[in-house]
Amino acid sequence: EVQLVESGGGLVQPGGSLRLSCAASGFTFSNYAMSWVRQAPGKGLEWVSRINSVGGSTRYLDSVRGRFTISRDNAKNTLYLQLNSLKTEDTAVYYCAKQFGPAVMDAIIYSSRGQGTQVTVSS
Repeated sequence: EVQLVESGGGLVQPGGSLRLSCAASGFTFSNYAMSWVRQAPGKGLEWVSRINSVGGSTRYLDSVRGRFTISRDNAKNTLYLQLNSLKTEDTAVYYCAKQFGPAVMDAIIYSSRGQGTQVTVSS
């Protein structure tokens, strides 16, 4: 059974930083691309970033490119998202999700996401 556990969220002031983690189990993590998605209050799910299975290819939502960095440690079965220069509009619950295959553009399995971690950006 796929299990994804997100952590690292919190309350931060605009301009601040956070590092999110996603611990994966129940599947061969190194064989799959992974994504981060988020859901702001009252809004639907929004894709944020994705990374291929070996970590050599990444993609970002335009509004976070240059501020967020996705990475993974396949030896630790862990996905990361470094959030820098945070803005109030980044406030959301952040989820990691498994993709169907190893390629960066393979489809996201939204139902695989975990319980999420809350990021609140406020002064």
